[in-house]
Amino acid sequence: MTPDRNDVGPSDRATPACPHFGPCGGCQLQHLAYPAQLAQKAAHLGKLLAAAGLQLPELQLHASPPLAYRNRIRLTLAERARQVQAGYLTQLAADNPQAAPSFLPITQCPIAAPLLWSAAQALLRLLNERAPLWIERAPFTLDQLELFTTADESQLQISLFVRTSAKHLPAKFDPAFADLCDALRAAVPALTGAGIALLPPRSARSRRAEVARPGPTWGSPGLNYTVASDDVLLTLSTAQGKNPRISPSPPTVPQPATSFWVPRGAFFQVNRFLLPELVSVVAASHTGNLAWDLYAGVGLFTKALAPCFQRITAVEVAEPSFTALTSNKVSNRQAVKDTTLDFLSHAVTDRDRPDLIVLDPPRSGAGREVCELLGRIAAPTLVYVSCSPDTLPADLATLTAAGYTVAALHLFDLFPQTTHIEAVAVLTR
Repeated sequence: MTPDRNDVGPSDRATPACPHFGPCGGCQLQHLAYPAQLAQKAAHLGKLLAAAGLQLPELQLHASPPLAYRNRIRLTLAERARQVQAGYLTQLAADNPQAAPSFLPITQCPIAAPLLWSAAQALLRLLNERAPLWIERAPFTLDQLELFTTADESQLQISLFVRTSAKHLPAKFDPAFADLCDALRAAVPALTGAGIALLPPRSARSRRAEVARPGPTWGSPGLNYTVASDDVLLTLSTAQGKNPRISPSPPTVPQPATSFWVPRGAFFQVNRFLLPELVSVVAASHTGNLAWDLYAGVGLFTKALAPCFQRITAVEVAEPSFTALTSNKVSNRQAVKDTTLDFLSHAVTDRDRPDLIVLDPPRSGAGREVCELLGRIAAPTLVYVSCSPDTLPADLATLTAAGYTVAALHLFDLFPQTTHIEAVAVLTR
């Protein structure tokens, strides 16, 4: 979805909350009032799905507090005037698509939980104070900083990414990193753990495809993330001056507070305010003998579904998510380390059929092969959680051709101020 700033009525305009809006490129919609953002996203999703010829129910909108919602950010680090600064890589210039992204130092990030940016500032101060060791004579280049916090900002994990051709850092960096983290915890008491990750020297390869090697660590290797009930998180967001219900959302089934062990670096949904509502909708009133949770991650939906089914099978292949999945104890859960495609290819010949299948694929979507196998397995209900409106229509078309009907369709605004869309489709047969 490409926003057009000129095609906006006066009543829909808003003053961007961030001074970096525009050059940063991370938030594309801050010039719109939040209701207008939701309307634009709903129209875009509806247009894409209609183009696929799908018969759809009324779209149900789930709004989020529009600021301070992110529980995780990943900043780029760069040295400027002999000081390390944090910022983002800007989008490619429209008039020169081949140009490399440029570094934009930032002074704030309004969509992030306040703890994340304050912790980043504290770490930058410490690194610059200790420049001889960490910057000037370091056998590496500081490259990125990832920060992850719990919904209530009571725990914090950080990952410091450095670029080096060495397989390991010199031994002196083990105590030096511990000393750095001790000093950071004195300034940021929520810090529970940290690690250095070693990246290869820069190349033309996408940063997303790079595999980091572990370096020195400090403290806990992860945090316990509690997904509270809707009421608790709405109270938290309202206390921070945010309106949690800008547009009406349908009633959901309340879920009890649930804690998850999330290792540093494992995938977890980023919207700390809307996550309880997402879990409630996905788990809404489903019961039976067997459920499958495909692309299960750390088990976010697995835990919500487990009390409603005699057995649940959770499928995940990526690390460290699978390790977290097995660490999050669920008595009636079977964890399978496999790709969803391979799991379904074997399961399609089994007689054991699930009553419910939940799938939460990456942005590339589930794909035709997976959807065709799901059609052959023919579970009575599928819940498809999609983070890409571009791949969702083709997958839904394959599933409806296999005999499913889209019974409910939800738009969760997990990423306010941006063009990203999260959708949940409930399919029955």
